[in-house]
Amino acid sequence: MTKKTFDAYKTISEVAEILNLVNSKNGSLSTHTLRYWEKEFKQIKPLIFKNRRYYSKKQVGILKLIKFLLKDKGMTINGVKNVLKSNINSLDDYDSYSLKA
Repeated sequence: MTKKTFDAYKTISEVAEILNLVNSKNGSLSTHTLRYWEKEFKQIKPLIFKNRRYYSKKQVGILKLIKFLLKDKGMTINGVKNVLKSNINSLDDYDSYSLKA
């Protein structure tokens, strides 16, 4: 099997693995979390081809930020929406923004 390049579109299970979204009870990937975040955050719009979701490199970066803010920083969905509205689209931007605040 050939390995995908870094810039290639990722499937939902690949993104769940990258983000380490694992069900603690049975060890399976929690792809339902990503589908829920798609409904909540308008910035996440995967390419859907033959009923399969494909995420770009930029969207994976936004998903990393969303996971960091929700899981690590303990923010609410509305709080994360406000951060994303302020054009912070990467963890590096978030660090710079938080230093100014």
